[in-house]
Amino acid sequence: MILGMSVETFTFIHVVLSLVCIMTGFIVVALMLQSAPIAGWNAFFLISAVLTTVTGFFFFPISGMTPAQVVGAVSIVALAVALYAIYGRKLKGAWRGIYAGTAVFALYLNCFVAVVQSFNKFPYLHKFAPTGSEPAFAITQLVVLIALVILGIAAVRRYRPVD
Repeated sequence: MILGMSVETFTFIHVVLSLVCIMTGFIVVALMLQSAPIAGWNAFFLISAVLTTVTGFFFFPISGMTPAQVVGAVSIVALAVALYAIYGRKLKGAWRGIYAGTAVFALYLNCFVAVVQSFNKFPYLHKFAPTGSEPAFAITQLVVLIALVILGIAAVRRYRPVD
Protein backbone atom coordinates (compact mmCIF):
# COMPACT_ATOMS: atom_id res chain seq x y z
CA MET A 1 0.00 0.00 0.00
CA ILE A 2 1.15 3.51 -0.84
CA LEU A 3 -0.84 6.41 0.65
CA GLY A 4 -3.74 4.04 1.26
CA MET A 5 -3.80 2.80 -2.35
CA SER A 6 -2.69 -0.48 -3.82
CA VAL A 7 0.68 -0.37 -5.55
CA GLU A 8 -1.12 -0.92 -8.86
CA THR A 9 -3.50 2.02 -8.33
CA PHE A 10 -0.70 4.30 -7.15
CA THR A 11 1.45 3.28 -10.13
CA PHE A 12 -1.44 3.99 -12.50
CA ILE A 13 -1.93 7.47 -11.02
CA HIS A 14 1.83 8.15 -11.21
CA VAL A 15 1.95 7.07 -14.87
CA VAL A 16 -1.09 9.18 -15.77
CA LEU A 17 0.50 12.19 -14.04
CA SER A 18 3.72 11.56 -15.97
CA LEU A 19 1.91 11.42 -19.30
CA VAL A 20 -0.10 14.55 -18.49
CA CYS A 21 3.15 16.29 -17.53
CA ILE A 22 4.82 15.36 -20.80
CA MET A 23 1.78 16.29 -22.90
CA THR A 24 1.25 19.66 -21.21
CA GLY A 25 5.00 20.29 -21.23
CA PHE A 26 5.08 20.04 -25.00
CA ILE A 27 2.04 22.32 -25.24
CA VAL A 28 3.80 24.89 -23.03
CA VAL A 29 6.95 24.68 -25.15
CA ALA A 30 4.90 25.14 -28.34
CA LEU A 31 3.23 28.19 -26.79
CA MET A 32 6.60 29.59 -25.67
CA LEU A 33 7.91 29.23 -29.22
CA GLN A 34 5.02 31.46 -30.34
CA SER A 35 5.25 33.83 -27.34
CA ALA A 36 1.61 32.95 -26.71
CA PRO A 37 0.01 33.17 -23.26
CA ILE A 38 0.88 30.06 -21.23
CA ALA A 39 -0.74 30.79 -17.85
CA GLY A 40 -3.28 27.96 -17.68
CA TRP A 41 -1.19 25.39 -19.51
CA ASN A 42 1.88 26.40 -17.57
CA ALA A 43 0.22 25.86 -14.20
CA PHE A 44 -1.13 22.50 -15.39
CA PHE A 45 2.36 21.50 -16.55
CA LEU A 46 4.17 22.63 -13.41
CA ILE A 47 1.64 21.02 -11.06
CA SER A 48 1.72 17.72 -12.95
CA ALA A 49 5.54 17.83 -13.10
CA VAL A 50 5.84 18.40 -9.34
CA LEU A 51 3.28 15.67 -8.60
CA THR A 52 5.02 13.26 -10.99
CA THR A 53 8.37 13.86 -9.32
CA VAL A 54 7.04 13.69 -5.77
CA THR A 55 4.99 10.53 -6.39
CA GLY A 56 8.05 8.95 -7.99
CA PHE A 57 9.88 9.13 -4.68
CA PHE A 58 7.30 6.79 -3.12
CA PHE A 59 8.63 3.92 -5.26
CA PHE A 60 12.22 4.24 -4.11
CA PRO A 61 13.84 2.13 -1.42
CA ILE A 62 14.78 4.02 1.72
CA SER A 63 18.37 2.72 1.87
CA GLY A 64 20.99 3.91 -0.58
CA MET A 65 20.95 6.47 -3.37
CA THR A 66 19.78 5.31 -6.80
CA PRO A 67 20.05 6.99 -10.24
CA ALA A 68 16.26 7.46 -10.17
CA GLN A 69 16.53 9.40 -6.90
CA VAL A 70 19.22 11.61 -8.42
CA VAL A 71 17.00 12.36 -11.43
CA GLY A 72 14.11 13.09 -9.05
CA ALA A 73 16.23 15.44 -6.95
CA VAL A 74 17.50 17.28 -10.03
CA SER A 75 13.93 17.56 -11.27
CA ILE A 76 12.76 19.06 -7.96
CA VAL A 77 15.53 21.67 -8.12
CA ALA A 78 14.74 22.53 -11.76
CA LEU A 79 11.03 22.83 -10.96
CA ALA A 80 11.73 25.00 -7.90
CA VAL A 81 13.78 27.37 -10.06
CA ALA A 82 11.08 27.42 -12.76
CA LEU A 83 8.38 28.12 -10.17
CA TYR A 84 10.45 30.91 -8.62
CA ALA A 85 11.21 32.41 -12.03
CA ILE A 86 7.58 32.57 -13.14
CA TYR A 87 5.75 33.23 -9.87
CA GLY A 88 8.43 34.84 -7.70
CA ARG A 89 10.27 36.93 -10.27
CA LYS A 90 7.41 37.29 -12.80
CA LEU A 91 9.75 36.42 -15.72
CA LYS A 92 11.45 39.82 -15.45
CA GLY A 93 14.87 40.22 -17.06
CA ALA A 94 17.01 37.09 -17.12
CA TRP A 95 14.28 35.15 -15.30
CA ARG A 96 12.37 34.75 -18.57
CA GLY A 97 15.19 32.71 -20.08
CA ILE A 98 15.83 30.90 -16.81
CA TYR A 99 12.18 29.90 -16.68
CA ALA A 100 12.11 28.69 -20.29
CA GLY A 101 15.32 26.72 -19.83
CA THR A 102 14.36 25.08 -16.55
CA ALA A 103 10.83 24.26 -17.72
CA VAL A 104 12.18 22.53 -20.83
CA PHE A 105 14.85 20.80 -18.73
CA ALA A 106 12.16 19.48 -16.36
CA LEU A 107 10.22 18.25 -19.41
CA TYR A 108 13.38 16.54 -20.68
CA LEU A 109 13.87 14.73 -17.36
CA ASN A 110 10.32 13.39 -17.56
CA CYS A 111 10.88 12.28 -21.15
CA PHE A 112 14.17 10.66 -20.13
CA VAL A 113 12.39 8.64 -17.46
CA ALA A 114 9.57 7.78 -19.89
CA VAL A 115 12.12 6.30 -22.30
CA VAL A 116 13.77 4.32 -19.50
CA GLN A 117 10.42 2.99 -18.31
CA SER A 118 9.28 2.22 -21.86
CA PHE A 119 12.35 0.08 -22.52
CA ASN A 120 11.88 -1.64 -19.15
CA LYS A 121 8.13 -2.24 -19.27
CA PHE A 122 7.19 -2.83 -22.91
CA PRO A 123 8.33 -6.27 -24.10
CA TYR A 124 8.72 -5.12 -27.71
CA LEU A 125 11.19 -2.39 -26.71
CA HIS A 126 12.78 -4.43 -23.93
CA LYS A 127 14.03 -7.03 -26.40
CA PHE A 128 16.09 -4.31 -28.13
CA ALA A 129 17.70 -3.13 -24.89
CA PRO A 130 17.34 -5.66 -22.08
CA THR A 131 20.08 -4.08 -19.95
CA GLY A 132 19.55 -0.44 -20.92
CA SER A 133 23.06 -0.14 -22.32
CA GLU A 134 22.37 -1.26 -25.89
CA PRO A 135 22.57 1.05 -28.94
CA ALA A 136 18.77 1.20 -29.39
CA PHE A 137 18.35 2.65 -25.92
CA ALA A 138 21.29 5.05 -26.25
CA ILE A 139 20.15 6.30 -29.66
CA THR A 140 16.61 6.85 -28.41
CA GLN A 141 17.86 8.82 -25.41
CA LEU A 142 20.21 10.83 -27.65
CA VAL A 143 17.36 11.72 -30.04
CA VAL A 144 15.20 12.84 -27.10
CA LEU A 145 18.08 14.89 -25.68
CA ILE A 146 18.89 16.58 -29.00
CA ALA A 147 15.22 17.37 -29.70
CA LEU A 148 14.72 18.93 -26.28
CA VAL A 149 18.00 20.86 -26.37
CA ILE A 150 16.91 22.36 -29.70
CA LEU A 151 13.44 23.14 -28.35
CA GLY A 152 14.96 24.57 -25.16
CA ILE A 153 17.33 26.89 -27.03
CA ALA A 154 14.49 28.01 -29.29
CA ALA A 155 12.19 28.60 -26.30
CA VAL A 156 14.82 30.67 -24.48
CA ARG A 157 15.40 32.77 -27.61
CA ARG A 158 11.77 33.17 -28.71
CA TYR A 159 9.69 33.34 -25.55
CA ARG A 160 8.77 36.96 -24.93
CA PRO A 161 5.70 37.04 -22.70
CA VAL A 162 3.46 40.06 -23.01
CA ASP A 163 3.47 42.18 -19.84
